[in-house]
Order: sequence, then C-alpha cells, then structure tokens
Amino acid sequence: MSHKSKEALFDEARAIWAEIQDKTLSPKDRMAIPPQEMPAGEPSERARQMSEVALGYSEEQARVEAARCLGCKNRPCVAACPVGVPIPEFIACIQDGDFAKAVATIKMTNLLPAICGRVCPQERQCQSACTVGKSLKTVDKAVAIGRLERFVADWERENGLIKAPEVSAPTGKKVAVVGSGPAGLTVAADVRRAGHEVTIFEAFHKTGGVMVYGIPEFRLPKAIVAKEVETLKEMGVHFRTNFLVGRTETLYNLLDKEGFDAAFIGTGAGLPKFMDIEGENLIGVFSANEYLTRANLMKAYDTDRAATPLYQAKTVAVVGGGNVAMDAARMAYRLGADKVYCIYRRTRAEMPARSEEIQHAEEEGVEFLYLQNPTRIVGDETGRVRAIEVLDYELGESDASGRRSPVAKAGTEHEIAVDAVIVALGNESNPLMAQTTEGLDVTKRGNIVVDEEQRTSLKRVWAGGDIVLGAATVILAMGEGRKAAANINRYLAGDEEEIAD
Repeated sequence: MSHKSKEALFDEARAIWAEIQDKTLSPKDRMAIPPQEMPAGEPSERARQMSEVALGYSEEQARVEAARCLGCKNRPCVAACPVGVPIPEFIACIQDGDFAKAVATIKMTNLLPAICGRVCPQERQCQSACTVGKSLKTVDKAVAIGRLERFVADWERENGLIKAPEVSAPTGKKVAVVGSGPAGLTVAADVRRAGHEVTIFEAFHKTGGVMVYGIPEFRLPKAIVAKEVETLKEMGVHFRTNFLVGRTETLYNLLDKEGFDAAFIGTGAGLPKFMDIEGENLIGVFSANEYLTRANLMKAYDTDRAATPLYQAKTVAVVGGGNVAMDAARMAYRLGADKVYCIYRRTRAEMPARSEEIQHAEEEGVEFLYLQNPTRIVGDETGRVRAIEVLDYELGESDASGRRSPVAKAGTEHEIAVDAVIVALGNESNPLMAQTTEGLDVTKRGNIVVDEEQRTSLKRVWAGGDIVLGAATVILAMGEGRKAAANINRYLAGDEEEIAD
C-alpha cells in the first residue's frame, strides 16, 4: 500500500471527479478510471491505538469509484451476494449523488450495511464476480462494492438520517430470538416488520454477538453496532441480556410457559478449538475467543477501569491464519506487545484471512512464520509460557479444500521465545443448546441440522448463522437469518390450528 495521506487521496479523487463528472462515460472510459484507495491510519501509530484503521471514502472518492461500475445487465455481483443486495442499482444512485436512495436500496435486503461494508469478505463474494475485476484480471481492481456500501451507510448515520423500518399492525404472535449476533438481529428485524412481537435473549451483558465480543474496535467500531441495536429497539424489539437459554431457562420453557409461538436459534460458534499439545494449560495460553472477548467486550486495555485483568506479554505467538488470527495478532500490539508472530502451517497464498487484514497486520509489524506448526508449548519454573516449539513443513498435494496439504519435515523442531500464545484455530458450537433441548438434531460437530428453510428438527424452531454453518461470516449469517425470518413469517400467517401444533 502506498500510505498516501488521507488528504492526498482525497485531492486525487477530487481532480478525477472534476474531469469526469460532466462526461458521458463509455465502458472503456469507466475501465480506465483508477480504483480508489481507502485511506488508512499510519501503521506505526495505529498499531497502538484502538481507533478504526480504515478511514472511509470522501464524497468524491465514492463517486469516482462508483463511476467505475459498468451496471452489468446480468448483475453477476448480485448473484454472488448472500443476501442479494441490488448492487448495480445502489451504485447507480451514488453515481447520481443520491446517497439517501443508495442506502435505501441496500436496505431492501441488508439492514446492516455499515457493518457489512467493513467486515464482509467482498473479495470472495460480490467483488469476485465483478466484470471490471475479471476484465482487469485481478479482484483487487474490481469495483469496491463494500467500501461504497460503507460510505453511504456512514453518510446516513453521520447525517442523522437513520429511520427505523415501518412495522405492520400487531398480529398477537410472539417470537423468541436466541442470540443477538448478525443472524439474530436480521431475524428480529424481518419478523418485527411483519407485526410480530419479538424478544431477543442474549447470554452476555452487551448485545451484538460476535460483532461486539469478537471483532475489534479498530475494524468495527462498537458505536456502529450499538446504533443498529438502537434501531431495533425503536421498532419495538425487546432485549433480555444476561439470559443464557439452556441455563437461565430452557428453549421449551420459552415456547410452552412464556407463550412464544416460534423461536430462532442464532447462538453462534463460541467454543474454541485447541491443538491438544503439551503445554496448552500453561499460564499465558489463551484461545483467541477469550483474548478478544476480554479486550473487545470487557476493555482489558483500559487497565485503570477494566473489569478484567490484562495479561502482560511482550512477545506473543498467534497460531492460525484466519481473520480471527489477524484480529488477535493486531490486538496484541494494542495491548502492549513489543513483538508478535503469526504461525501458520501453509503459505500466505493459502491463508483464509482477507488479504486486506493480512496486509494491515504486516504493516503494523506482525511477523509471519509460514510453513511452521507448534508441537508443544514450553513453560518456565513458575508455570508460565517461555517458548513455543514448532516444526517446519512443506506443501504436498492438494486436499479437499483445494489447498495444498502441509507435510511435516521430520527433525526440524526448534523453539521460539515467547511469553504468551494465542490459539486461533476456529470455533465449534457450544453443546449447551443440544444438551438442554431434547429432540434437537445436531451434527457430530455440534452444528444444528436445518432444512433449506432453516427449520430445525423441532416444530416452531428455526436456526441459522454459525450455530448451523460453523464459524462463517457476518453476511452468510444474515443470509440464513433472512431465509429463516421469511419462513417464520409464512408459518405465523397460517391458521391457528397449525400454529398450535
């Protein structure tokens, strides 16, 4: 990345816009417009700050980037979007300078554009199908759909124009939503719009699910998530926090004793995976889930006021190659580390994390140790981490994921001195819901089994998001939420006899 200042990037966009704004642009003209770089904070400074790294487009940048869109009639980008956002249509609104209409167009199918514009892997979804990117032979030059989505959503919020969606007349039906992550919030909005009473049950003391406890402030400011929750409250959605369904009350009790006519389970995948190697019980070993929850939800970095202690570590090893690993590695610098390693058993090309997140981590000083994997964690005489032992690998044949398999190189074990290890190898489903809900079918991994309309094995119960998919993305969870909500609404519109079954 060039690391041009925000002002320099804005000036460049202003000059381009002055040149093209009054012209009728041909497809060739549009293809010649340079992609607009997102301004970002200076790496050495931002690596110690919790404030947002990506700074957002200016109005001119947004209109220049929007001008790159060809408005393809076959709309390949829409087909690649899990919730079917009308992408060419909202971008055409930006081209015309009608930002209010642009965000209204997005919200026809996606009620969380400020969130999705920041954290969705557009390069693997809508932007991967973009005709411009394919013509220029790189997804990096596709129209920046996510950045444009973020721009108009931020414009709406910053101008105080967010309005709660209209709610239909009361139906007398009640729906319980378990979990306030992206799937749950999506279901709540769509079901509430149909006139049903909705209550969201959240195990934590704050709402937002993984968007609050998992994704750091520097990627997704918590005020943005809070605003989305506030909008739902304005619609009349009720929230009950510190309520762990399965412990505080069972799902059956909600349905049978509290009188809910339907329920949606969107509890996410919050049970961390470990490596099952020697030393994982040492002081200074954390799951990324715990590490990020302490920092994001409980603000461990605010040592004077935080409700949880901050584990002081100067040399940190993060194990894994996904977005959560990038979040944990970058968070370690913000919590005071002097050196952060990211250990990954394949190469950069195989990493599942977003390329932008890897790049930001590299810029901030994270050192990537590719083709290595831990064999044990070594402690000192007090039971604290002092090193991690790793084994070298090489790439062999491709596996089921299409990536080349890592093959161990015998005898290459060596130690790396660290005083904390963060394991970021993904999450599994918490078994609590299955253990306390007789008849709820789950897979061997603990994911809830659903049909094509997100129905579970239980009558009146639907599920979606990571509890079904395993650890996935915000937009995929929302896509499942939209399907479930549509089916719940159809079900609740049926005759009384069917609903009573």
